[in-house]
Amino acid sequence: MPAFDRISSGLPGLDQILDWIRLGDNVVWQVESVGEYRDIVAPFARQTLADGRTTIYIRFAPHEPVLDPLPGLTIHRLDPSSGFESFTGELHRIIAEAGRDAFYVFDSLSELQTAWAADLMMGNFFMVTCPYLFELDTVAWFCLLRQRHSYDTVARIRETTQILLDLFSDNGYLYVHPLKVWKRYSPTMFFPHRFRLSEPDDIRPLTDGVSVSRFYRLAAGPPGLERGESTRNLDSWERFFLDAAKQARSQEFHDGELPDLVSRMAQRLIGQAPRFLDMVVRNCSVWDLLEVRERMIGSGMIGGKAAGMLLARWIVARALPDIAPLIEPHDSWYIGSHVFYTYLVHNRLWKRRIMQRTEQGYFSEAPGLARGILAGDFPVRIREEFVRMLEYYGQSPIIVRSSSLLEDSFGHAFAGKYESIFCVNTGSPEDRLDALEEAVKRVYASMMDESALAYRRQRGLQKQDEQMAILVQRVSGSLFSGLFMPALGGVGYSFSSWRWQSDLDPSAGMLRVVAGLGTRAVDRTGNDYPRLVSLDRPDLDPSTRGRNRYSQRYVDCLDLDTRQLITRDLANVLSLLPDWLATRLAERDATTEARLREQDRFDPVYLGTCPGLVGEVSLLDALRRILATLQGEYGNPVDIEFTVNWTESGDFMVNLLQCRPLQTPGCGATARPNASSTVSPDPGAVMLRLESTTMGPALHCRVDALIMVDPAGYHALPYRDKPSVARAIGLLNNHYRQQGATVMLLAPGRIGTTSPELGVPVSFAEISHMGMIFEIACPEAGYQPELSWGSHFFQDLVEAEIFYGAIPHEALAAELIGPEGGGNIFKSDFFKGEEELFARLAPDSALPPGLVSVYEPDDLLFSSDVINGSCLCGRGQQPGADPHAGQAYQEV
Repeated sequence: MPAFDRISSGLPGLDQILDWIRLGDNVVWQVESVGEYRDIVAPFARQTLADGRTTIYIRFAPHEPVLDPLPGLTIHRLDPSSGFESFTGELHRIIAEAGRDAFYVFDSLSELQTAWAADLMMGNFFMVTCPYLFELDTVAWFCLLRQRHSYDTVARIRETTQILLDLFSDNGYLYVHPLKVWKRYSPTMFFPHRFRLSEPDDIRPLTDGVSVSRFYRLAAGPPGLERGESTRNLDSWERFFLDAAKQARSQEFHDGELPDLVSRMAQRLIGQAPRFLDMVVRNCSVWDLLEVRERMIGSGMIGGKAAGMLLARWIVARALPDIAPLIEPHDSWYIGSHVFYTYLVHNRLWKRRIMQRTEQGYFSEAPGLARGILAGDFPVRIREEFVRMLEYYGQSPIIVRSSSLLEDSFGHAFAGKYESIFCVNTGSPEDRLDALEEAVKRVYASMMDESALAYRRQRGLQKQDEQMAILVQRVSGSLFSGLFMPALGGVGYSFSSWRWQSDLDPSAGMLRVVAGLGTRAVDRTGNDYPRLVSLDRPDLDPSTRGRNRYSQRYVDCLDLDTRQLITRDLANVLSLLPDWLATRLAERDATTEARLREQDRFDPVYLGTCPGLVGEVSLLDALRRILATLQGEYGNPVDIEFTVNWTESGDFMVNLLQCRPLQTPGCGATARPNASSTVSPDPGAVMLRLESTTMGPALHCRVDALIMVDPAGYHALPYRDKPSVARAIGLLNNHYRQQGATVMLLAPGRIGTTSPELGVPVSFAEISHMGMIFEIACPEAGYQPELSWGSHFFQDLVEAEIFYGAIPHEALAAELIGPEGGGNIFKSDFFKGEEELFARLAPDSALPPGLVSVYEPDDLLFSSDVINGSCLCGRGQQPGADPHAGQAYQEV
């Protein structure tokens, strides 16, 4: 390198040994104490400041500062407890702002091991920071505490850094032993050297046998000192759990020590959220957590979904000993959250991840990052752990489920935002490994899905660490002629805000169940409906008036031959089942069969109504008690995912797959009158009035914009063009989000469905800013609103505090409000003759004119009553109020 690229260390003798520091060098010192590092780094900082260099001290550790404040020295204080991603992102921002040729001094890297509970993450930090500093021609000094880190971590640092040196002190002397000096060499460079700080010019290599042997005795440490060599192959995270197991086996606990150990273990495995951590400490043992550790791949936390599943099982085992034997044992595995970041670092994706976290790149960089994730590969050590897990499961089908750190937490369900991938797990070991790795990558990549990003941004989570852990579960069920599935799958709610009959008790809870895999219970599938069961009146069926239409018609299951998740006709699946099971899942549709016989057609017709569940009193009682117990422990309504399997003799087992806090609209709410927001009682001023077909928060606000999709126009639109309506709504959603406007959306059929022929297939990102959403019935076109209470779509509406209403067909025909002001009404031509804005807001849209209409009225007000499930919208007065100040509120 040119001479002017040579940088002084502040110790002339050291400069001679190393042939100077060069621009781009990262210098790592292995020391016995931070005090040794302080002695060696101070001359470097003084020299760089004297040379007029930009010098920056990155201060993040609890130890004493390694540099005192000096004229010209810039000190940045960072907090590693904010998480790896936030900490690293902030540091990269500082480095980017400082630009080229800046010089850095860092606190001890070993403190990052403490903050992040793992050597692995400390190594990841160095591997993403060191190359970035190198690119900018900086010089940076770091230190590691010797004997504190695994050989693998030190090897990763050695491979990445340009200079690695051992530093020892003894009797007033300092000993420097260069271990790596990149692209420099001299005959004595890698000998140990000795010097005094008072004589920095006089640094001499140890070349005689006596002095060299004395040095290596010093390096080996005092005689009899336990150096921990047997555990140096282990990460500090693994060593912690070995020590915990040893302590638990000794059974030598004083008062308070056992809960403290459980708490410390849980903080590493589950997290530090106080409310959740308290429940874990109350309900689990040291051995429970050690069992989790034994089934982990990598280090870090297991994430919210895995933690919720485990906590629910621990609570039931402790509080319901009579029900615990009815719970199917689980043998789940967990891919730790640190593996996600390690995967990004290993595949050189971290710089793109940092760019994606910026305001400018939040959405635009996501698709490229997702493609990079899908194209990457796993480190050898992780692949070996994957093989071990697959060997354990044999050829049992498994499901690879997202379990991010924020997922399924209080206030943030992330329902349906991230992927869950079934692995049929058949074929050769190589095929099974490939399928597993592909599933894990797809879950990782789903973090970059637009709806997930919009959800995080809407809830102010875009800057928080969102590490992705993964829960791997054996699929519950049985094999029927090549198809694998549970008898029933579904979701349960300890509190139900939807009462389809006035005498139902919301606190009794509700179930949403289907035959087969529970995917059809949690998603808004096509023209198919799960069975809803109110646990205080399980005999009632909200679809009684149209059971042949509003019941399950298809079953999701795993096909072991094609290795795919498939959907089969209900009758086809029932033909493969033994009679004792088929009759529990479906009943004959006698009315339709009689009508078909008149046409000389004698095929059986089935209704997927799950009669075996509805008629099983002991099973319903067990589920009700489980839900009530979990709600009591959580201090909050909960929802669970579960399966049920029966034996021929009638015995059943319940598999608890998931549990999370449930946000419920209007749970215990008392609507407050808002005198400053009124809607005129004049029938001509009312656009919309609904009774008992709504759900959502109490709203008294102005509607700034109204978006309406014409049912007839949508029906006439070719199938291939229907998704373009969803894209147009997404464009309008983003436009009004930037304005902070309150928006009402009215569209035909089932909004958010996966079947465009049944409604507009919007994603959550495309409706995330809507204040109210109404589904319009149109029997002529086959559009029928469906609340889908309990689906992921509905959970999105609840968490986003979006008001929901279903506009029945009779409301469209109503022209006047009755004498007492009752009845449903919707005037689709309410804005006829007013300025319509869609063409101006979406000039590039190819949709037919009139299909999507947009209005921005000056005096449209909305009011809802959460107690009665009613709402009113029309022109009104808002005396003395800021027209844009109307906001949703909810008292729970």
